[in-house]
Amino acid sequence: MAQTAQITEFPTEPRNEAQRILQLQRLAYLDNPYPSYEERRDNLLKLERILVDNQEAIAQAISKDFGNRAIEESKLLELFLSIDGFRYCRKRLKKWMKPQRRGVSIWFAGASNKVLAQPKGVVGVVAPWNYPLFLVMGPLASALAAGNRCMVKMAANSANLCELMHKLIGEKFDESTLALLPGVRGSEFTTLPFDHVIFTGSAETGRTVMKAAAENLTPVTLELGGKSPTIIADDFDVELAASRILFTKFMNAGQTCVAPDYVYVPAAKKDAFVAAAKKIMAQRYPQLDNGQFTTVIDDSSYTRLVATMDDAQNKGATLVNLAPNFEPNAATRLLPPHLVLDAADDAKIMQEEIFGPLFPVRTYTDINQVLSYINNRDRPLGLYLFSNDKQLTDMIVKNTISGGVSINDCSFHVAQHDIPFGGVGASGMGHYHGHEGFIEFSKMRPIFSQFRYSALPLMYPPYGKVFKALYSLMIKLKL
Repeated sequence: MAQTAQITEFPTEPRNEAQRILQLQRLAYLDNPYPSYEERRDNLLKLERILVDNQEAIAQAISKDFGNRAIEESKLLELFLSIDGFRYCRKRLKKWMKPQRRGVSIWFAGASNKVLAQPKGVVGVVAPWNYPLFLVMGPLASALAAGNRCMVKMAANSANLCELMHKLIGEKFDESTLALLPGVRGSEFTTLPFDHVIFTGSAETGRTVMKAAAENLTPVTLELGGKSPTIIADDFDVELAASRILFTKFMNAGQTCVAPDYVYVPAAKKDAFVAAAKKIMAQRYPQLDNGQFTTVIDDSSYTRLVATMDDAQNKGATLVNLAPNFEPNAATRLLPPHLVLDAADDAKIMQEEIFGPLFPVRTYTDINQVLSYINNRDRPLGLYLFSNDKQLTDMIVKNTISGGVSINDCSFHVAQHDIPFGGVGASGMGHYHGHEGFIEFSKMRPIFSQFRYSALPLMYPPYGKVFKALYSLMIKLKL
């Protein structure tokens, strides 16, 4: 009944394309509320084949949207991870769909319990520009595996990719199952009465999305980012840590929600870390303008990052250009990777998510100083620790909280399909990827089936000696 009521709220002629497609998907859901295993598997396979068959065109479209985005980064971090995610879900989907048998209290002996994962209905996916393919396909893998219909809104900065994917998806999918909406405004999309919304982006916009969803009591999954800390313990090799940290920090020019946002280095090893960083980056990017280092997405982001550098320097920080043969170029939006040493606590770079190729380096002499700093700030999307000391690792993990953790590397907890991905507090809510994503976009529906010969009538009114005796037995008996 609730689904039908939502449909009747729409006018006879929908006011815009988003409303029209939502109405179409709602009707399709009501006509087929529990798609078969074969239907779900085929949807995942169709998306996988779209990506496999159009890898070059997709990577080129992403690069065009950025001004320059390293083709290799798009292939590894967007295409491969998306394709791998679809394959993971397909192989396990039949098992996930099986009803879960649950235990029954002895007081209901003979009855049975189970939990059935049912599709919620129509899922709205709001994706950002920084990983415009992966952050669409990841949610779609979970939502389509769960049997939902899906509508996708991509970022305005992803116009070329959006146009391409709209064409490719339109050729393989009926819009009653999956529709990508180019040109739709956020206010038109997020205010629709979806059955679930997943949003990836800034915390500020996430609050707006959540408010809009509340009007329709729509559940939300929010992936919001934040300032993910990195810690190098005294026992870990600094050069090895630098090699791994710098890869994840500067891929996509730092425009990654789970990028290391700042690093804590033992005070005695600060110079060694800086020297290692210079050496490593010179080897990886001998020519910064050869297409392998991604540019900043747009002029406003570039201007913000340059202002952030100036603010840090004006407040006492030292900037170290890791590509010293190149200077910031406003025309191309090519911003060389920089270390920012000894930034003040009140500098913008330590107050706001950086989302660019700037990396603050801080020092410590007492690990408790680091934990205090982390725990007195918003809960981040990721936390990264480099240590071979299991006792120290366990202590730090249990005394902090973040969306996810990577030990002895950064960010790659996101690439693991068998563990959930999601934020906590200011970095988001809810999880997706793998089985947790399947559950996130399902109504885990409890079903109780009573035994033919139930003893429950013994507890029916009128209440008297039998009720009193049975109740006394239930309270006293320890099972």
